This record gives sequence, structure tokens and C-alpha cells, in this order.
Amino acid sequence: MPRSSAHARGDAAAQAMAQATAERPNVIVFFTDQQRWDSTGVHGNPLDLTPNFDRMARQGTHLHTTVTCQPVCGPARSCLQTGMYATTTGCYRNAIPLPQDARTLAHFFGEAGYDTGYIGKWHLADRGITGPVPEANRGGYQSWLASNVLEFTSDAYDTVMYDNDGEAVKLPGYRVDALTDAAIRYIDDHQEDPFFLFLSYIEPHHQNHLDDYPPPDGYRERYAGRWTPPDLLALGGSSQQHLGGYWGMIKRLDEALGRLLDALKSLGLDENTVVLYTTDHGCHFKTRNDEYKRSCHEASVRLPTALTGPGFFGGGEVREIVSLVDLPPTLLDAAGLETPEQMQGRSVVPLVGRRAADWPQDALIQISESQVGRAVRTQRWKYCVTAPDRDGRQHAGADRYVEQYLYDLQADPYELTNLAGLESHRRAADVLRERLLRLMGEAGEAPAAIDPAPPRPNRQRIVTEEEALS
Repeated sequence: MPRSSAHARGDAAAQAMAQATAERPNVIVFFTDQQRWDSTGVHGNPLDLTPNFDRMARQGTHLHTTVTCQPVCGPARSCLQTGMYATTTGCYRNAIPLPQDARTLAHFFGEAGYDTGYIGKWHLADRGITGPVPEANRGGYQSWLASNVLEFTSDAYDTVMYDNDGEAVKLPGYRVDALTDAAIRYIDDHQEDPFFLFLSYIEPHHQNHLDDYPPPDGYRERYAGRWTPPDLLALGGSSQQHLGGYWGMIKRLDEALGRLLDALKSLGLDENTVVLYTTDHGCHFKTRNDEYKRSCHEASVRLPTALTGPGFFGGGEVREIVSLVDLPPTLLDAAGLETPEQMQGRSVVPLVGRRAADWPQDALIQISESQVGRAVRTQRWKYCVTAPDRDGRQHAGADRYVEQYLYDLQADPYELTNLAGLESHRRAADVLRERLLRLMGEAGEAPAAIDPAPPRPNRQRIVTEEEALS
């Protein structure tokens, strides 16, 4: 073949690839940290904290029942970056670096012609890294403005992160606004490129050295003493001390979401940009253990999650149970990319189109650090087991567990009555034990045994087979 013909054919192929890439949507992940599901209006919060999220959920797609697969920062992030469970990545607790050969969303989008950007909290490098994250530990992202553990390099009005060259960058404003400004600059600079941007806030996570939730000035006073979720009203914890600041942080995050959506609209990118809003885990305010998360309860594991953009406009409310591990394949699918074999979740795109006939009716939760625990969440039931002879900071799993919690979410949505060990609910526990063991096996865990909880007498009605399976 003459050289000129081969050259022309190469140009045509390049042009075709460029055209295909140009038609793909941009993708943004708006990722908060430690945000309760019931902080949002669509989940009943009466304080009008989240009008932008609520509008996004109503006009786009609301994933009504989304649960994390790991209620702690680093492990949840490893799941969201790779689409794999924390026991598969090896990042089963904080301070275990994501393996350098791990394939992340940045790799898959980058190989498809996307520019990939990361802004904010990473938390997938070594515990000792308080300075810049080495390039080899950045998960393949091309544009970088981040800190490994943002709460250790910044404060509410003192935002310091590190750029591609490892140089410290101090950004002005309240920390939520500083990250949002950086994200809008990134979007403005990449109008002509298909881009994948992961925007990772620290809010509404507590500021570690203060053990406080510092909102913007004046916001704590707006919300202190206004509304307390029923579980916190019943159980106490630190909620009365912290809720005013926590709600104030969430209000500012929602204002940031509005600014981001406005920026997309002003640049003519809103119709061709998929935006996912979600978080890593929730917050139980020292009611279930001696800190804020790391438990099987809805306050720890249920996530506010919504999508907008092409494929998600007018998607309505999806009621099926969605796991955090399902979101990576969803983002790739939304961009027209294949789901890699490594990913252990599945795309929700068929659910949005009402085309999924075999969607799982349960989700696996792996719990570390506070305990070695496992839980299954169904539409009605929550069943959790623990390994009493294992250390949650030293062991990823166990070969023997004991039943710890059983909740009927239909009758007890805030999980105030533990039914584990009651004869009336033995049938339900047996069914859920088998479901949990199946999910653990599907996640690649080694075979394990689950011992029943010590029996407790009660006078409650016996749960039927049909109810146990619901």
C-alpha cells in the first residue's frame, strides 16, 4: 500500500476515534465524606439543607436505597476507585495503600481518551504521607490537586493540598468553596476535552484535632437544636454537641453542588455531563461504638446518592438496593465503556431504564477496625455477624463469626430493637445467614461458619417463611 494511502487511512481512523471520544459525556463524581442519608430533603430531613441535591434526585435519578460496602474512609474509597470489595483490593482498613498495580476508574477513563482529574481527599496512600502523594500512588490520575488525608493538611479556613509537581498549594476561602473553585477551574480548562473529574471533599467529616464539625462562620447557629434524627434522639451520643456544625457543613456542600451545576450550565456542558453525588459512609455520632462509623447500622452504611446527565435525566426513583461497589461500573457504562472483568459490582443503567430483571435483592457490608464484621442488607432485614476472636485492625476476615444484630427495618427503621437470639426470629436469622454466606463467597472470601446468637426468650409473633425471605 502506498505510504500516502496508509497515512490517509491512519488520519481517518484517528478522526473517527476523536469523534467517538468527543461524543462521550464528561463524568464528575461529587464525593462527600461521612454524610448521613437522612441529611437530605428527599429522605425526610426538614431543614432544607439540600435543595440542589433534592432537585438533582427528582429531575435526574435517585438511587433511594444505596449502601456502602465498607463504612470507613480508606476502604470505601478503594471500592469506589476499583469496583472491587476491600478484601479484594487488600485495603480492608485505613492506612493500607492502594496497590500500585491496581486498575482504577482513572485508568479506564484515561485509556478511553478522557482527561482524568482528582481534587481533594485521597486516603489511599500510606499513613505516614502528610506531604505530597507520590505519583505512583495517585491511582493513575493525570491532573492532581489533593492530599492523602485532607483533615491532616488543612482546616476549615486553611486549605492546603499538593499539585502534580508535589508543590503545596494554599487555596483561599472555606474549604468546601476552595475545592469547588478548583473544580470549576478544571472544568473551564477542559471544555474541549472529554474529562473524568473526581471531586473528593472532607466535609461533613469531623476535624480530627478538634473532634468537631466546623461549618462556615454563622452556619452552626442556624441549625443547632433544630432537628435530631430519631436514632440519635433515642441513643444520644455526641449529636447535641455536633449536629449544628454537621448540618451547616452539609448546607455548604449543597451550595457547592449548586455552583458546580451552574458552572456546567453556563459553559453549555450540563446536557453532556454525568454527575454522580454520593459519599463513603454515614455518621452515628458515637451511639453504636465509641466513634462515628464502623458499624452495620443505617446511620453508618446508608448513602445519599443521585445521578444526573445523559442517561439519567428523568430516571425517577430507583428502589432496588444499590451497593457502593455498583457505582464504578455504572459510571463506565454511562460513558459507553465496557465493565472490566475485575469489577465485582454491576451497572445500575439497566435499572434506570427498567430493563434489569435479575437485580440482587441484598447487599454485602464488610466492617473493619472496630471489629471484623459482616452484614447483609435486604429491603426488610439487616443481619450482622462479628468475629469475637479477631482484631479489626489486624485481620481482614475470619473463618468463624457469631450473630450480633438482627433488625426488621420495616417495623424498626432506626434499628433500636435488636432481634438477634429471639426464638420468634430464628427462621429469619437462618435465611439471612445463608444469604450472607453466599454474598461473602461471591465477593471472594474464604468459607466461614456463623454461630447463632445466644437464645433469648420473648413473646413476639413467630416470623413466617415468607417474611423471612422478604
